[in-house]
Amino acid sequence: MTLCFVFACSFSALCEEVKTLRDPKGSTLLRKDRPMTSYFPPSDTEGGWRTCDPSDVGMSLQKLDETFEFIQGNTKNGGLAVVKDGYLVYEGYFGKGHRDWAPNSGSCGKSFTSIAMGILLDEMPERFPDGLDQKVFTPDYFPEKAFPLRDARMADIRLGHLLTMAGGIRGNNPGCVNGKDVILDPVGPDGWQGMTDHYALGLQESEMNGVPFTTRTLWCDPGGGYSYATASIHIVSVIVRHVTGMELQDYLEEKVAKHIGWERWNFAYRNAKEVDHTPGGGGIALRPTDMLRFLYMMLNNGRWGDLQIVSEAYVDHCANPSPYNLHYPYSLQFNANGRGEHPELPLDAYWKAGSGGHALYVVPSHNIVVWKLGGRDDQYGEHNTGMAVLPEAAAAETSREDWKKVVEDGPALLKTLERVVGAVLK
Repeated sequence: MTLCFVFACSFSALCEEVKTLRDPKGSTLLRKDRPMTSYFPPSDTEGGWRTCDPSDVGMSLQKLDETFEFIQGNTKNGGLAVVKDGYLVYEGYFGKGHRDWAPNSGSCGKSFTSIAMGILLDEMPERFPDGLDQKVFTPDYFPEKAFPLRDARMADIRLGHLLTMAGGIRGNNPGCVNGKDVILDPVGPDGWQGMTDHYALGLQESEMNGVPFTTRTLWCDPGGGYSYATASIHIVSVIVRHVTGMELQDYLEEKVAKHIGWERWNFAYRNAKEVDHTPGGGGIALRPTDMLRFLYMMLNNGRWGDLQIVSEAYVDHCANPSPYNLHYPYSLQFNANGRGEHPELPLDAYWKAGSGGHALYVVPSHNIVVWKLGGRDDQYGEHNTGMAVLPEAAAAETSREDWKKVVEDGPALLKTLERVVGAVLK
């Protein structure tokens, strides 16, 4: 369930505040001094991350151990991996968690769809002359089957609206308008249903667990509210596919994976019935140390070595409040703390959670990236991920048959980061 925040300032004041942060095409936003480095780790096959004791970079091993113990109360399987100042300072696993096991990370995969779109904006600027402000529901961006539009208001949806889930595409309850909860009726598709073109684009309607869903009509005008809509970000992957002529997974392989050293990886949900393209709404299956590479690229302003993989301006927008979503602190497929909704966390922290208790975090002010690995048993299965389980990973599995959940996902999401940041020695 999505929780809305009631902002301290008035909504109109908030609109003016956010407009000053960034112009719609994406020039600058809450400029910060971000760490720069000449160190970028090779792939694990070629040596992998450099390591050191946490104390060598000013962190407490005891507090990281306590964080590791804490997250074991949240998920049956998982792990904790922390990079600070370019050093892998902590790595621990439990249950099926293992460096060589790449489970379905659920909605964490949404962030990768966003980054693919950010890369495409720089690669083909002539196709998006208005950048994130581009109105996209035209034949330039979608296949013929998407037309005629089921709701005439879709013509006013801008790319930034889709990426921030503020375009009016139906998603989960509750939605959020001006910082207050609202109920959608009907809801939109979620899970694998939200990752199919025919459901996401409103070509078909169906139901989930007896509850009808649709995307044939918008639940609000574009920009008029926020709803966590898997269909919204899957629609972005349809744009990537249509414009590039490549599946999203192939595009990420070409533009990201081969440059930053990913090894075995895939998109899960491909075996779900009716899913016939890369599911842009989630499910990327990455090894933990490769997830850290992605986050480290984000920490370094979208750069890997001498290569600018995604623009610094796009990374800035991911990390900060967005003018396309004035209703909830969700930017370009990351939660952003730039308005201080979570005062216990650094203002520049941003993160993304996924089904099963997964969570990724970036904290530029502390030069830290964190991967909280989670996952249900099924999220680790070959039938789910499409990847064979390596014998060494299976052999390292620790039994947790008597495990019981004692830390709920919401507290685990925020407290994990709070605890890791608390491990930084003053």
